[in-house]
Amino acid sequence: MIEYHPYDLDIDGETEVNARNIQRIETALDGKKEFSFAVISDTQRWYDETEDAVADMNEKGGIDFVVHTGDLSDFGMKLEFEKQRDILNGLSVPYVCLLGNHDCLATGKEVFNRIFGEENFSFTAGDVLFICLNTNALEFDYSDAIPDFSFLEKLLKNLSPDIRRTIVAMHAGPYSEQFNNNVARVFQLYLRQFPGLQFCVYGHGHSIQVNDFFDDGILYYECTCAKKRAYLRFTLKENEYLYEVVNY
Repeated sequence: MIEYHPYDLDIDGETEVNARNIQRIETALDGKKEFSFAVISDTQRWYDETEDAVADMNEKGGIDFVVHTGDLSDFGMKLEFEKQRDILNGLSVPYVCLLGNHDCLATGKEVFNRIFGEENFSFTAGDVLFICLNTNALEFDYSDAIPDFSFLEKLLKNLSPDIRRTIVAMHAGPYSEQFNNNVARVFQLYLRQFPGLQFCVYGHGHSIQVNDFFDDGILYYECTCAKKRAYLRFTLKENEYLYEVVNY
């Protein structure tokens, strides 16, 4: 008799999802100054609602890629990640996933790393740099470098001259219980060093909010959970962007 543990690391199906999809995004949007993307978050355990979100995005069309800001799982179980990956693979466009606080439970971070990739990563879409960060400091007892300023410093040192704008994605926003709020203002100072910081997106709070946390004009857009059947859509134009809440 063979027994399987819910927290094992023997992944069934596709791995390194983010890397492959980033290649697709960067190739498709190379040289473009206008594009649209969607933000979805906190799909944990709401599989039917996530399938409906995927169907809605495919039916409405007009988006170039999707950013999932984390909490694919509720308990960090391998099967949760695999199920979410399989649903998101139904998208007609590429997607990337960030690490959420629930994704860190048990062996969740290791499963996330194998299926999706590193928890801090970046990619370019046209002339826009997307920075995707692990901000779940509480899950690591504040013992790890979260947010990872060394990662941001390396990005700054190796910026392409073609980058004109920057968008930052994370799971837990500043001043949430997950964020390392001792360095919240330092975090914002780092982000503002990047070219043309447009806005930030995050999830975790299971609500729709728009916050100017630092009173500096940089807006943080929170995406709600799949249970509430809504996602965000952003359209980047050359000199502005449009923001929309899409209910499905």
